[in-house]
Parts: sequence; C-alpha cells; structure tokens
Amino acid sequence: MATLPTIDHELLRTFVAIVDQGGFTRAAAAVNRTQSAVSMQIKRLEEDVIQRPLFVRQNRQLVLTSEGNTLLGYARKILSLQGEALTLLRQPDMVGRVRLGVPDDYVMRFLPGILRTFSQAWPLVDVDVHCAPSSVLSQQPQGSLDLIIMTREIGDEIGTILRREPTVWVAAESHSTHLQTPVPLALFEAPCFCRRHACNALDRSGRAYRVAYSSPSLATLQAVVGAGLAVSAWMRSLVTAEMQILGKEEGFPELPEASIVLLHTSSTQSPIIDSLAEHIGEGFRL
Repeated sequence: MATLPTIDHELLRTFVAIVDQGGFTRAAAAVNRTQSAVSMQIKRLEEDVIQRPLFVRQNRQLVLTSEGNTLLGYARKILSLQGEALTLLRQPDMVGRVRLGVPDDYVMRFLPGILRTFSQAWPLVDVDVHCAPSSVLSQQPQGSLDLIIMTREIGDEIGTILRREPTVWVAAESHSTHLQTPVPLALFEAPCFCRRHACNALDRSGRAYRVAYSSPSLATLQAVVGAGLAVSAWMRSLVTAEMQILGKEEGFPELPEASIVLLHTSSTQSPIIDSLAEHIGEGFRL
C-alpha cells in the first residue's frame, strides 16, 4: 500500500507566514530565516510534497493558486491543533483568559499582528478586548482589566513606554480642506490631549478654525478626513496612505510628541498576562 508523504510543519509555518506577511522578505523575518531559506522551503513544498504551484505573480504581487488556497485552510488547522496539543502537554498553566484594554486608535494598526502571534504561541488563551479612549481606560477600577494600552503626554507616562512618536496634522491627499477659513477640524472628544494641543496650537498661531466633527472613534475621524470634510490631528503611525501630513508650509503649527504606554493592572501574577505583555511590546516596536 502506497504511503502518502507527510508535510513538515515548518514548511507549513513558512507558507502561512508568507501569506500573512504579504511576501517572502517579511515572512523570512517572521520565521527567523533568510529569504533564500524561505524560498527553498516553498520550492520543496511545491515540488516535492504538494507537486503543484502554490503562488503565482500578478502585477508584481504574490497571489495564491487554487491549490494554495486549499492548503492554507488545512495549514492553519494543522498548526493550530499542534499548538493546542503542545500547550496542554508542556504548558498547562497557559490556558485561560486575559483582559486587555486599548483605545480603538491602535486596534487596526497594531492589534491584528499582536493577537495573531500571541494566538499562535498560546492557542488556548482567550483574549477579551475592551475598547475605550485613554481617558476612560485610565479610570477603570483596579483589577477590572489585566493590561491597558493608552496614550500619555511626554513627562506624564506611567507603566512601560511602548513607543514615542509625534502628533501630526492630517488631511485627505486628494482634497484641499486645509485651505478653508476657518479650517474645519475633526477631533477626538474631550478630554483628549491631541484635541487640546491642536486647538491651543492654532490659537497661538492665530489660525481660525472650528471643530466641525467630534468623536471618540478613530475610524469615524478617518472617514471624515478621508472624505475631505475636515483636518485632524493624531499620532504619525495612524496616518494612512490616502492622507497627507500638513506642516508649517500649509500653515499648521508643530504639535508635541506623545507616548504609548502599557500598564499591568491585574491584581494577580500570571504567565498568560506576562506573555501577552511581551507580545504587545514586540508588536509596538515594529
């Protein structure tokens, strides 16, 4: 009776990394291998194991073939089951739940990658994500959350500093909203230091403005700015490709830097919480 070949889980891990990272170069960094090693792994997977091409290039981008799409679903299941088995056998204490508080500012930009790598490491840990503005998260009762990510002003940091970056003025790339007088603004609801600094900076510079839109949600502000309805101010890492950064040349004064910090707020010590904190720190450094 013929024996079907087995699939090395490292080949599957590299294959999934290429899909998730969008290419061989980023995947190589994710799996801690050279790009040539990653290429050789995929060549081996395609030629020796599957015997079908898994990727094709379209407009300089890697696209999965139908066989690649089929394998991707099975690869994720195989890696997930393997992770669950190893977790139960080797790390029985890494099963449970962790509660994370985070402003929605960082959910789309940072959280997907962080939660993906954490889930791959500890597939039996559930993560409860509570989204709220930094001003609300800072007032949470002690012990109601295990970890909190929030934005703080320079000099007013508490906890571990994840990164520092400038606050910038942003507008839609294809609109001239910033030329209007008074300039319409879309800002986070008060109390928010981005809002306060933006208004104070315009007051000092003598630039006329009106707060045309106010929201606690970054997604709402991005939609308003993207539609060319207003100018806003937020941290540089949150600027999308469809937006332009405004500066002194456009009549907008410089804004101060801010810090993103991580707080441990759990009343108990837990390796689950510590591990998620490590993944968060790594994710914000990228």
